[in-house]
Amino acid sequence: AMPAFSLRNHDRRLIRSDELRSRVTVLTFLDSQCTESCPVIAWTVARAIDGLAPAERKDVEAVAISTDPAEDTTASVRRFLGRNRANGRLWYVGGGESERKLRVVWKAFQVLSSLESGRDTLHSAPVRIYDRTGTWVATLHAGADLTEANLAHDIRVALGP
Repeated sequence: AMPAFSLRNHDRRLIRSDELRSRVTVLTFLDSQCTESCPVIAWTVARAIDGLAPAERKDVEAVAISTDPAEDTTASVRRFLGRNRANGRLWYVGGGESERKLRVVWKAFQVLSSLESGRDTLHSAPVRIYDRTGTWVATLHAGADLTEANLAHDIRVALGP
């Protein structure tokens, strides 16, 4: 099941994992300073969501959890989302949150943060798909199997018939 979290997004709106339960959730981990996998992930997630039918899209949320809360300021996250045409398609949460709070989240999801590695481009960045009950159904990886088509397929599987 999706680990519990309650984090503010780049517009300071509180996003809670339990509020995502009735929707399919595409969840990943990003660093707005990353120049390698993070732009590819944000772009691909946004394009996959754009490619869904409107009826499908209304039942899907995409969430990126910060791997470097101190550097993921409102301004840097807005620039990152804008550059990757992901505004309005991807909630970017955790920027500006305490390091202590994010460490609990990273541990629950079993990911390495860029804060922990010391490099913006070195962190875990799986793209996980959770169904409406919060059950983890698939994982995709940039540079391996993350494509718009694969992500759209996995979202549709999670949406069910």
